[in-house]
Amino acid sequence: MKIGLYFGTFNPIHVGHLIIANHMAENSDLEQIWMVVTPHNPLKKKNTLLDDYHRLQMVFLATESFPKIKPSDIEFKLPQPNYTVNTLAHLQEKFPQHEFALIMGEDNLNSLQKWKNYEVILQNHDIYVYPRLNSGEIDSQFINHSKIHRVGAPVIELSSTFIRESIKNNKNVVPMLPNKVWEYIDHNLFYKK
Repeated sequence: MKIGLYFGTFNPIHVGHLIIANHMAENSDLEQIWMVVTPHNPLKKKNTLLDDYHRLQMVFLATESFPKIKPSDIEFKLPQPNYTVNTLAHLQEKFPQHEFALIMGEDNLNSLQKWKNYEVILQNHDIYVYPRLNSGEIDSQFINHSKIHRVGAPVIELSSTFIRESIKNNKNVVPMLPNKVWEYIDHNLFYKK
């Protein structure tokens, strides 16, 4: 099975994440999308990042009615800080029957050459890139690369930061979140301060 890994803090997961994940599941050769919740980096200031398991629970709630989209806590069990190349190696070892690919926005593709062992990632894994506004100039080495697939997904400019700020300021964010995610946030009074 070919699985697309969509990494994020998902703080919180919102409809934009689901639109991209679902588009990849329905309009590419990826058979499943795993929403990989990135753990809190212990070296970084906690700030507004919710506990790992609250964010995982929100991803679970958001994806339970999408059979091709699954939550993943795989990085919770790996040494910190996490590097994508290490996560990919771990997954390939744990699930040798699957083929793993990355899903990223064009903005991340622009910084790919700064990633640890990015050449190893490109050698062994496909990368599915969705469009972003203002992503800047793509490095020429990535423009016609055989492992990089541009997917004409909808351009979604919705951010978790905007949602957190809106909640803090008592704005209505209900249309931006899956219903069960909004209920979970509201019930727990997350992002209020």
